[in-house]
This record gives sequence, C-alpha cells and structure tokens, in this order.
Amino acid sequence: MADLRNCGGQRDMVCIDTNRVLDSCRDKDCFENVRVYLTGCGQDIVNHSSAVRAKSAKVTWACIDIDSVPFNRGFYQLLIRIYSRISFEACTGPGSTQEFDGIAAVEKKVILFGGEGNVSVFKSELNGAGLCACSGGTTASNSLPVAVLETVDPIILDTKVVEPQRPCPCYTCCAVDEIPERVCSLFQTPLTDAAPVLLVSLGFFSVVRIERPAQYLVNAVEYSVPEKECVAPAMEDPCSLFRQMAFPIAEFCPSSAPSGSGTSQDSGRCSCQTP
Repeated sequence: MADLRNCGGQRDMVCIDTNRVLDSCRDKDCFENVRVYLTGCGQDIVNHSSAVRAKSAKVTWACIDIDSVPFNRGFYQLLIRIYSRISFEACTGPGSTQEFDGIAAVEKKVILFGGEGNVSVFKSELNGAGLCACSGGTTASNSLPVAVLETVDPIILDTKVVEPQRPCPCYTCCAVDEIPERVCSLFQTPLTDAAPVLLVSLGFFSVVRIERPAQYLVNAVEYSVPEKECVAPAMEDPCSLFRQMAFPIAEFCPSSAPSGSGTSQDSGRCSCQTP
C-alpha cells in the first residue's frame, strides 16, 4: 500500500466516467458434434488417415449481436458466435503422424437486462484532423448497451470422422463462406466443406454481461510515489536468482475431490483408504 504521507494524503471528491454492469450471467455450455472446417490440405490428411485426435483448442474470435426484446422494455437478446481454432493429429501410416488445424464455430443466445437509453454519445478521437475533417474526429454510439463476453479456451470432449449424410447429423451454426475474414486469414489456404466431415464436442465456460456508461462521484486520494526501489536481477548469477524464488507448492498439490462426487461403493473400489 502506498504511503500517503509523501503527498500529504489529500482527499477529494472526483467524478469518474466508467461502465456500469446492469446484468450478467455465467454458463457452462456443451456443444456436441460441432463441424470443423478444414483447408484442402487438412481435408486430404483426414481422407488418408486411420485415426484422428484433437490436441488443443483456442478461441480466436467472437461476434456479438444485440437486439432489444419486443414487449420487454429494457431487456436485450444477445446472439454470440464463438470461433475456435483446433489442432489435430492424424495417423497416416505405421509410425507416421501429421498435424493440421481447423475452425469450429458455435452459437449461444442470452437474454439480459440492459436498461433504456435515449441519448446519442459522441466521443473525440486522437486521430482527428481538425475542424475540416470533423467526420473523422468523432465516433458516435446509439442507445444500445454494450455486451461483453468472457470465455476460456474450450475443452475438447470428443473427436470423430463421419461420412456426410442428408440431413447432416452435425451441429453447424454457419456455412464456411460465413466465417469472418479475420478468422480465415489464420490459414494460408481457403477453408472448404468437403467430405468426410470432422466433428468435435466442445465444452465452454463463459461469463456474459451488459454494461452502460455511467458517471460516479467517488472519494479519491492523491497517488503517492512509492518508496520501494526497483531492483534488477543479477544476470551474472542466474542460479542465485532462482534460489530466491519461492517453491510453488500449490502446483504440486492436486485439488481434493468435492464431497458427494461419487457413491460410497465407488469410493470403496477406487480410492485409497487407510485400514
């Protein structure tokens, strides 16, 4: 904590402009049999492989559309589409494997309270070119609130390759030509929707919230200069610096199973018990 004596500890009431969270929710979503779009090279690897497994998944982009809910003033429906880049490994022969990537897209809908606003907000930009270029010096926003999505990289639950059927037994929220350019640019060649179809099941943990700008009067204290000096590590002796680091005990302590996670019969069979 900073020492307030350095600057006298002067307190004052100040007005700040920030975002107020009006409503939020958390979700644990499971999407089964999500189609993965591959490049031509990745599709060729799948065609000549005997087995395919997913190695990792990473969220690359998300699109959020927000619309007011009819006959429910102050409520808004959020249509969220999440794009994930998934890395695979395929067995293409005895002792031979090849890696490739693909894109999977999922959608979810959320209804949250966002209040009502009837004002138009204009903010100046740093790259404004003066009075004659007024259109480039300000940005405008309408009365809709701001939707925010927080999510971690998905958990891969299952992977399989299936032959195409009509109707397709897979989950597809968009066609390959609907994937945004900034997602497609992650690959050197275009994505295709050729057969056979590669499917994954993904688990998402997410938090969604709606915000609106607001002004608050808060009690502020002037910032004081810290007394602690910055110390540079001694590069001549890296081992000395390593010895000063605390041992990460928590990393070696697995979390205990939650209470009631299994039946007494299962615990007797699978867990170690002291006689």
